[in-house]
Amino acid sequence: MTRVALVTGVVGGIGAAIATRLKTDGHSVIVSDLPGERLQAAATELALPAYDADLGDLSQVADMIARIRSDHGAPQILVSAAGGVCGQVGKSLDEVTSEDWRAVFEANLDSVFHLMHALAADMRAAGWGRVVTIASGAGLRPSLTGIQAYTAAKHGLVGLTKQLSQEFGPGGCTVNSIAPGFIRSNPATELQWDAMGTDGQAALINRIHARRLGTPEDIASAAAFLTSESAGWISGQILSVDGGIS
Repeated sequence: MTRVALVTGVVGGIGAAIATRLKTDGHSVIVSDLPGERLQAAATELALPAYDADLGDLSQVADMIARIRSDHGAPQILVSAAGGVCGQVGKSLDEVTSEDWRAVFEANLDSVFHLMHALAADMRAAGWGRVVTIASGAGLRPSLTGIQAYTAAKHGLVGLTKQLSQEFGPGGCTVNSIAPGFIRSNPATELQWDAMGTDGQAALINRIHARRLGTPEDIASAAAFLTSESAGWISGQILSVDGGIS
């Protein structure tokens, strides 16, 4: 069955791969990211309609959802792939500003609250929904990035996912999260990869049971299943898609 699906964070490789997979699976996919040329370029490459918004701003999100609802109908599938480290690097806690801290929380945690706030009534009315958030291994353990706010926000996203599952489950909406391992999917992860050096890169791969890094398509496959009809009795789960980590 064709559903209206909203995928956020499509400027990054993971979001774009998820949008592509859901489109291939026959859904009517809409994409979103921050305003600017990068979103337009991504939308053109994906051949999908795009709506821009700063997801850290509740009013912008509410306006975006209203426009999508008017143009396409309310999304019944939401995959929130927006987030990341917001251009930051790891540094000692006493060097972290409150602005740095808030920026990461707005992108990774507040964004999901704002999206579900705007979609809640629609998903309850539909009696069916699939929500997938993109957490991280950093939501389950300390982060390779060394960025305190990123780890804290992703841990918060894991908790929010479980709470939303409890709230929306009785109305036929499942809410799950994918916790990817390290994937070279955007400029930030490329910088992290380079910073590891040859020895660090080899050490990371040797910790992975599959002995390879993941790809955005690996995450997209998991998202496709969790948003499918077949996943109707899976909710409140955090699925680690990391090749196995020791």
